Amino acid sequence: MKEEKRMPSYNEEKLGLQANLAAMVSRESLDVFNVDATRLGLNFASPLKLSVGDRAPLFKLPNAVNIKIALQDLLIAGPVVITFYRGNWCPYCNLVLNAYQRILPEIKALGANLIAISSQNPDSSLDMQAKHNLEFEVLSDKGNQVAKQFTTIIQNSIEAVDEAQKLGVDFHSFYDDKSRDIPVPAVFVIDKSGTVIFAKSEGGDYRLRVEPAEILNALKK
Repeated sequence: MKEEKRMPSYNEEKLGLQANLAAMVSRESLDVFNVDATRLGLNFASPLKLSVGDRAPLFKLPNAVNIKIALQDLLIAGPVVITFYRGNWCPYCNLVLNAYQRILPEIKALGANLIAISSQNPDSSLDMQAKHNLEFEVLSDKGNQVAKQFTTIIQNSIEAVDEAQKLGVDFHSFYDDKSRDIPVPAVFVIDKSGTVIFAKSEGGDYRLRVEPAEILNALKK
């Protein structure tokens, strides 16, 4: 009898990530990041710019090898799942994109495509794609011109950037500017007509993310 494939659970896997971080990173450093995440959660509880029923803005963005990908072209084939993420310096982004990769066969079986968008440059997007064997498009939204139409743009705190630098992670190396502007993570499902049929963010606390099961449920409806 064929074993049923288990649905990835971001919240369950996050516990393992946090245990690993606690083993690798000092308590003082973790406190800086956790205080920052909690503050963002309080300040940006409702970051979405689009709601269910809205028309999604059309856009063209370069993928990891600098080829322009147009939302309109993708919609011809079927619904599109769009996830906005902070960057591949963020372990929680790595975790959730890895989980979304594992439901990609189900997304495709439902006739849909998945794309991930950040304001990182294409080289950084390529690194993200290669690091996690991502089989969906990872797009670069310089200056968050697209993201700001979907979700709230915030500045990564100087404290978080400086603490990451101490740990050997150069935040600014992933971008073509020094703005520190990043999107609040969010997921949208756009139907073939260009209408938003699912829109969710867990808010500014980037440790919280939309579960893979929620995406599949939206597509099944």
